[in-house]
Amino acid sequence: MTAELSAEAPYRPEPLAPLLELRGVNKSFGVVHVLHDVDFAVYPGQVTALVGDNGAGKSTLVKVIAGIYGRDSGDYLFEGAPVHVNGPRDVAGLGVEVVYQDLALCDNLDIVQNMFLGRELRKGIVLDDMTMEDRARETLASLSVRTVKSVRQSVASLSGGQRQTVAIAKAVLWNSRIVLLDEPTAALGVAQTRQVLDLVRRLADRGLGVVLITHNMNDVLEVADRVTALYLGRVAADVPTENVNHKQIVELITAGRSGDLGIRDDAAATI
Repeated sequence: MTAELSAEAPYRPEPLAPLLELRGVNKSFGVVHVLHDVDFAVYPGQVTALVGDNGAGKSTLVKVIAGIYGRDSGDYLFEGAPVHVNGPRDVAGLGVEVVYQDLALCDNLDIVQNMFLGRELRKGIVLDDMTMEDRARETLASLSVRTVKSVRQSVASLSGGQRQTVAIAKAVLWNSRIVLLDEPTAALGVAQTRQVLDLVRRLADRGLGVVLITHNMNDVLEVADRVTALYLGRVAADVPTENVNHKQIVELITAGRSGDLGIRDDAAATI
């Protein structure tokens, strides 16, 4: 059976079951209750934008997903099954990678050395430089990265957009299923932002689940399939991007509510 696709908009299939799902997650630090019964899902082939004001709980939620923080309560599911997460190694074993805003790249090393840092391949007792170089080149090529001249370039010589590209390629090198990107376009120029957003979209088009943590609403509206808005540690809304506009997202971030969307008054009163 064939279907005629509209030329006006790209075809977006119905989402499959979530790759990763948090249900009813709570997290406190002493008397400060940071996350309140948070539900969050990441779908294969989709970009989910995680938005919220400073102090909304985004960083805490990301660190819970990454296994850096434990949960006080709630469930962590991967491919529909509960999993026990005792630290970042367990999460990496599931195929979840986080690209933090500082990128964690070493300026004095080249691209290959950065991509395999801490996970170097060996042939006997020596490093297998040839295989690592080939795999780094193949990974960049698979992501349609054409702005890097050589995988042996020093990271210190790269632009901000190229550094972000290397950090993302490093994350997907290890057969990742989910990639979380923390403010990937912060401090980038227009052209570099365009390169990074194109790469984010290509990751989703390859079937990965992508989480985009950002304050830039233009980025959200351009590449995200879903928006999850946090307000003071609660999920104010989790909606398809096509169902909200710039003004509504800002209202969800700043007030926890926009029209019929958002936290109910009785729930807001308990915050």
